[in-house]
Amino acid sequence: MRKVFAPLEFQSLCEEFRASGKRVGLVPTMGALHRGHAALIEEAARRADEVVVTVFVNPTQFGPAEDFAKYPRTLDADIELAQAAGASVVFAPSAEAMYPQGDETRVKLSLLPRFLCGEVRPTHFEGVSTVVAKLFSLAGRSVACFGRKDYQQLKLIERMTTDLFFPVTVIGVPTVREEDGLAMSSRNRYLAPEHRAKARAIPLALDRAVAAYAQGERSVARLEAVAREVVASEVDSVDYVTVADSQSIELLQGEVGERALLALAVRLGGARLIDNVVLGEEGSPLRGAS
Repeated sequence: MRKVFAPLEFQSLCEEFRASGKRVGLVPTMGALHRGHAALIEEAARRADEVVVTVFVNPTQFGPAEDFAKYPRTLDADIELAQAAGASVVFAPSAEAMYPQGDETRVKLSLLPRFLCGEVRPTHFEGVSTVVAKLFSLAGRSVACFGRKDYQQLKLIERMTTDLFFPVTVIGVPTVREEDGLAMSSRNRYLAPEHRAKARAIPLALDRAVAAYAQGERSVARLEAVAREVVASEVDSVDYVTVADSQSIELLQGEVGERALLALAVRLGGARLIDNVVLGEEGSPLRGAS
């Protein structure tokens, strides 16, 4: 396992890999790695010869009242997990290295960030797209793996990659879940036992929507209501329970077609948790649990 902290050293290393005929796999993370991240690394290892995991808690994607200061930072444990999952390099730069003095460039998409998390966290996706663009620029030609749990983020990165001609193949990897169906997330560690028990309502809400869709329900309002009824009484607050287009993330009205994204974001015990399912494409998250 090689540890790299300087962006230009990381860039040179990726160039060296390609010059020797090796394919580069890239797994961008904010650290606090868990089995869901391991699945991303393993997928990258299947598609590439050298896998680089980036560990960087990106300040520009946090709002002023969000959890940047308390976000878990566990670099030593992250390195161990990354190596066990098949990575050969961990790139862990400082904020000063990624945003050098005088930095003023940002990457901003017009439409995809307007909905869902973008409506509640208006500066979030600009920070995400900016840091991922920096990582793609440094890594060069590569295959990059992202989790489908952050579905809106995945679609934003796919769009940015196409628009800016990055030589990167973006792969969406299915969500890894706990035994009760809760999506694995670094923020799950914020949950006290009583809140963790209530969090099971999140995959259960998606399960009910999947079942309603399978039984022929196509009303956007009804599908949203089915999911909201399950989760609303268990969480502290609901940011959204929304049916959207699975590609553009535009909110849908009326009836859904062959495929639609049902996404939710809730707040529970000091954590903001998100999850989703693509109706017409994915089954129940409870059946996807480990």
